[in-house]
Amino acid sequence: MLKRLGRVLVTLLAILALYQLIIRILAKGFRRWIQVPAPTFLGYFLSSRFRYGLQPPAEVIRRSGIEPGMNVLDLGCGSGALALPLADFVGEQGRVIAVDLQRHMIRQLIARMTPADFHRILPVQASAYALPLASASLDVCVMSSALQEIPDRQRALREVWRVLKPGGVLAITEFLIDPDYPFMSTTIRLGEEAGFEVEAVEGTFWNYTVRFRKMPDAYRAMLRMSRELEDI
Repeated sequence: MLKRLGRVLVTLLAILALYQLIIRILAKGFRRWIQVPAPTFLGYFLSSRFRYGLQPPAEVIRRSGIEPGMNVLDLGCGSGALALPLADFVGEQGRVIAVDLQRHMIRQLIARMTPADFHRILPVQASAYALPLASASLDVCVMSSALQEIPDRQRALREVWRVLKPGGVLAITEFLIDPDYPFMSTTIRLGEEAGFEVEAVEGTFWNYTVRFRKMPDAYRAMLRMSRELEDI
């Protein structure tokens, strides 16, 4: 019995490894010619019960350091897989600004919103490079399987820095089945290069969240100086 179970697990791991290899090769080859975000037809999967079973929104929200009453940016919100549960969590005193580059994703989100959601969610079609939001106006920015789809990631993170309040949180969540899935070390490096400080890393290799804190400009300057000295 144990041997059979072992063979089944090895087979499943081999299938997962093969899937990752094929999907990454295809994604890399395709994006060498054209940079596009996730296809809009995937929105129905991203917000499905199957997806919620694999990646429970409540767990992502907990790891992201969000509290009721906060103003939260869901950047790269897609069809609302996280924005809708977020709206329930922040409650009437909070707000979720759900931003996506693709109009069809925003339409899918709006179609799923209840009357109560319209008081707590603001759907916005916009680029991560130019967020139509006031500086230092948000408590938390969450990015779930979104950062790696942005061609100029540092430019996007600089914009996130701008809209976060001093001490605000950037929470980046990645999921292994995403063809653009990066290792934890890659996500940490990107956040630190943008001047954020790692506050916590939670989850597993399969599904993790890196939570960063927005540090003062003096910290960013010191970080840049230390890196320049290392390059000498």
